[in-house]
Amino acid sequence: MARNKSTQLTDGEQSIMEVLWKNGEASVRDIATALSEEKPTAYTTVQTLCKILAEKGYADFRKEGKAFIYSPKITQKDARQSALTSMLNKFFGGSPKVLAQHLMQETDIDLDDLEALQRQIDQADD
Repeated sequence: MARNKSTQLTDGEQSIMEVLWKNGEASVRDIATALSEEKPTAYTTVQTLCKILAEKGYADFRKEGKAFIYSPKITQKDARQSALTSMLNKFFGGSPKVLAQHLMQETDIDLDDLEALQRQIDQADD
């Protein structure tokens, strides 16, 4: 039985989207150059991942001469929300409370951060 294709971003796709969100649009070559600043990235790999991003609905493209120019079709905020909702449902039974408890128990969140979160909660209740 064939595995369902994930709609979530892989690490490589996420890196490309970061370039697109930062620049608004970019050619495959520009994306490969930007990614290669951190680690060598093949043009053909970027080309393949950009096609996948378009298929998943995260990016759109147009052709300019021989170059494909990609742009984000979804905002970074919307991508974060989708990833968070997926993670909540997959690991925490859809409960933000369970996630918050996990973060408090398993991370080095300090008292200042917790107090800032409490202030935001209090303001949201007003």
